[in-house]
Amino acid sequence: MRRILLISSSVCHPTGYLDHAEDEIRDALGGVRRVLFLPYALFDRDAYADKAAERFGRMGYEVESAHRSHDPARAVDGAHAVFIGGGNTFRLLKALYELHLLEPLRRRASNGMPYIGSSAGSNVVGATIGTTNDMPIVEPPSFAALGLVPFNLNPHYVDADSASTHRGETREERIAQFHEENEVPVVALREGAMLRVENGGATMRGTGGGRLFRRGETPIELATGARLGDRALP
Repeated sequence: MRRILLISSSVCHPTGYLDHAEDEIRDALGGVRRVLFLPYALFDRDAYADKAAERFGRMGYEVESAHRSHDPARAVDGAHAVFIGGGNTFRLLKALYELHLLEPLRRRASNGMPYIGSSAGSNVVGATIGTTNDMPIVEPPSFAALGLVPFNLNPHYVDADSASTHRGETREERIAQFHEENEVPVVALREGAMLRVENGGATMRGTGGGRLFRRGETPIELATGARLGDRALP
């Protein structure tokens, strides 16, 4: 029943906000014309909500923001579709806990309500937010997230550059450190990549592709069009 679109980034050079993802967003939403936006990953929620409303409006969709509702959980219950934008994943997850939004989001998305996430909004779809790139500027009650897919996400994935003089950990090394302590698989999305979850599996969309990391195994390259079936999804 799930109809989920996970976008690595809201902006992909050289295009503007959500330009690179417009066709995928339209396809994911189907006949839905009204979208509930959750702006909790950024501090200025009003400005963020206005930005999302303007961009979706140019696509022909009406957007309401959950932060302007007296009861955000009820707004999720009545939503036709949900879009959660990027920002800081820790701030986003903390707000989802405080506003009691995890359960209604999980239930509605599990029952087929279109869910679109970008960056932080993609991270919270996973089992935990343990593979986000963000700084923990706030402390949520738990790292446990929506669990709509049985893996974690790592948006904005960057491959190691052998020509770089930077000697800090690569993204691959950091994910390997995560797997020293955790079993959860990780799907990394390069810029421009998207993951479409539906019909019992997930398909790489967009450009750039990604990688599937499993504890103790060699990472698997996921080109655009690659499908993750039973090996990564229940």
